[in-house]
Amino acid sequence: MRALRGLTLLGCLAAGPVAAQGTTSIVAAENFYADVARQIAGGDATVTSILNSPDQDPHLFEASPSVARLVAGAAIVVYNGADYDPWMPKLLSAARGADRKVIVVADLARRKAGDNPHIWYDPPVMPAYAKALAAVLAQRDAAHHDDYEHRLNEFLNSLQPLAARIVELHERYAGTVVTATEPVFGYMAAALGFRMRNERFQYAVMNGTEPRASDVAAFEGDLRTHAVRLLFYNSQATSPAAVRLLRIARQSHVPTVGASETEPPGTTYQAWMTGELDAVAQALSAPP
Repeated sequence: MRALRGLTLLGCLAAGPVAAQGTTSIVAAENFYADVARQIAGGDATVTSILNSPDQDPHLFEASPSVARLVAGAAIVVYNGADYDPWMPKLLSAARGADRKVIVVADLARRKAGDNPHIWYDPPVMPAYAKALAAVLAQRDAAHHDDYEHRLNEFLNSLQPLAARIVELHERYAGTVVTATEPVFGYMAAALGFRMRNERFQYAVMNGTEPRASDVAAFEGDLRTHAVRLLFYNSQATSPAAVRLLRIARQSHVPTVGASETEPPGTTYQAWMTGELDAVAQALSAPP
């Protein structure tokens, strides 16, 4: 998580169209929340996301004046919370809006600072966020209430194949012992029934601190002795310690699966999560 330092908005902001008069403007800190917002709002709102590039580390992002103006002018602001995007509350405090609605997804998930902030990998979170957003949109724009409700139901129905895939993999692989360089995939791993090892190491890397020597040794031992069947790693940002473990995993023929923190360009949240699960299934398909 700490590989990139001092990132600013320049060249990274994929701004949506300027909101036309009478339409609702939505600004989301992360592009996967923006994607779901577009699916719910349809053509009745304009949606802009701030973090879009796979080269960005949200923990280290530094907002520019143009981001501040974007947030100040939004009717609805969405961000992750749980200290994942701490720059967003600062922007909101600097430009208070009496009519602005703010959705903190971590609050919906009952997560707080210190918890694993990668909550979009937790299957119940996106449906809860979609419902909250649809309610806010309907409140602000009652004329399109039925449209928001219809698109919400379409979105929830589109998640059913993903839920079925999770159940399928849980039935096949629950109890499988896995590990990770960071807790990016942690919530989904728990939903799949995996037994996760080396969590203290993972949080040290995520928080930019030096892992304990004993934790590093234990992690390396798990890989070399095949005590784990799969290694998850952050495909966007790495530390030297994580890179070394990834190398040892590959030398020891332990399958690896990358988990990203940004939705890939040109896809949807549903397709992104399905692709991650497919990668897991492929990695575990070989005999241990």
